[in-house]
Amino acid sequence: MITIVLSKPLQRKCCTLLLFLTGFTVFSQDVYRTETDILYYVDSLNNNDAYADKMCRLDIHYPQNLKNYPAIIWFHGGGLTQGNKEIPEELKNKGFAVIGVGYRLSPGVKSVQCIKDAAAAIAWVFKHIETYGGDPGLIFVSGHSAGGYLTMMTGLDKKYLKPHGIDADRIAGLIPFSGQAITHFNVRKENGVENVQPVIDEYAPLYHVRPDAPPMLLITGDREKEMLGRYEENAYLRRMMELVGHKDTRLYELDGYGHNMVQPALPLLIREVRERTEEIKRSKK
Repeated sequence: MITIVLSKPLQRKCCTLLLFLTGFTVFSQDVYRTETDILYYVDSLNNNDAYADKMCRLDIHYPQNLKNYPAIIWFHGGGLTQGNKEIPEELKNKGFAVIGVGYRLSPGVKSVQCIKDAAAAIAWVFKHIETYGGDPGLIFVSGHSAGGYLTMMTGLDKKYLKPHGIDADRIAGLIPFSGQAITHFNVRKENGVENVQPVIDEYAPLYHVRPDAPPMLLITGDREKEMLGRYEENAYLRRMMELVGHKDTRLYELDGYGHNMVQPALPLLIREVRERTEEIKRSKK
């Protein structure tokens, strides 16, 4: 059921219009609020690092008239070398919070610092989402390309969230879009390794397959149109997660779409968040 809160003054006096369509709850923007440029590191770090002060910020778009709603943390792409924090328009006003995260970029920092920044942002959401009305048990992590890589690394390698007092297993779901499952090409570049030379070391999500990880939905573009071997990397990750005993790793290949497959993948993200949220809520009853 879709609930639309009408935004024009006259319409506000009318009853809420109910449309029995897709199963989503959509509210007009006037019941949502966006806060921007929130620092997610402690002040001491930002005072000593001007680059961190500039880049390590997040925006949060959240509903003001709901409680105990889910939240999606979104990491932008750009190869760990470019890009800016963003909140995809298609994720707004859907009954959950969306957090767009900025992080330091190479060559300003080494690639591993990008992962550490991502973990710090995730920890911030766990520690603060209740003050916005959200449920810390319903935090999902997603992102495209480099953002998908950060999603997988922070969710699979537990050492990044551990210093913040957060167990990665508390994440409700990992939904990376076209993320690199082998060692990220920018890490390989920093070490003089060619793009076409596969490496699986501690900076590869594949290195950290484990049976107790959060549920994971992998989404890539068409294997014939994707960047390098991106589909195959994700297919291998799915298979190894299965073999190690993980019960919920799935892979979607978007036929006809290349690496820039964000738009057709966003409805899959929304559906995953909704279905997983209902599953978690049922389990608590």
